[in-house]
Amino acid sequence: MRRLLIPLVLTGLLAAPAPAALAPASAAPAHDAADAARTETQTRARAAAGRLDGVRVDLRKGTRQVVTVNRTSGYHARVTLWAKQGGKWVQRFQTTNGRIGYSGLVRPRKRVQGSGKTPLGTHRLPWAFGMNAQDDRWDPSYRRVRNGDYWVLDNQSAYYNRYRNKSQGGFRWWLPSSHPDSSERLTDFRRPYEYAIVTSFNHQQVRHRGSGIFLHVNGRGATAGCVSAPRWLLRYLVRVLDPERKPVIAIGR
Repeated sequence: MRRLLIPLVLTGLLAAPAPAALAPASAAPAHDAADAARTETQTRARAAAGRLDGVRVDLRKGTRQVVTVNRTSGYHARVTLWAKQGGKWVQRFQTTNGRIGYSGLVRPRKRVQGSGKTPLGTHRLPWAFGMNAQDDRWDPSYRRVRNGDYWVLDNQSAYYNRYRNKSQGGFRWWLPSSHPDSSERLTDFRRPYEYAIVTSFNHQQVRHRGSGIFLHVNGRGATAGCVSAPRWLLRYLVRVLDPERKPVIAIGR
């Protein structure tokens, strides 16, 4: 695919011993067969050389929430949520059932639309959208998908890499999916976009670099450039990611 909340009652969580210099934490017993590493830990360690779980993180001023994506093999990745407390980074949750693009990773400036590659680096996580009605406790920037909503991939449009309804015009929403400039009709992706978080990749709208790079719910396999993770984690992230904490996603290998 081209491509912040309701507290969760979590069971089966296992505290892991504090690793040295942010080495990967021990996985908890599987909560279910599809997710062998759902875990909340009390791991506390100082960020070393701007890395968390081996992934380089370019922190923004005031950033206190980080999602790291560490490619493990093929299109699989370890996705971890971190929070800064008392000057230390605390691992909150981790899954080994993350996914990246079917063609692997690429430096952001080298990415090409339709390549199936996920952009490396650190990107902001400014807001979320999804298929569910907004909960009062979610951030008000959340947007519920409506009929006619698209993510614009039309390189000729001033709204390239923007969320827009076809009734607003300004992009060729009618182009068939086989066309390289066809946009994503969001209601066609109800499963992966049940919970989706926008990244700031290519916010500058460089044409042909790629549009619609999100953090969203796992589909059946690799993504077309986004990062995906199990539904339970995305549902949690949509609740807890707070714009005032300036959350970012850091993608590495």
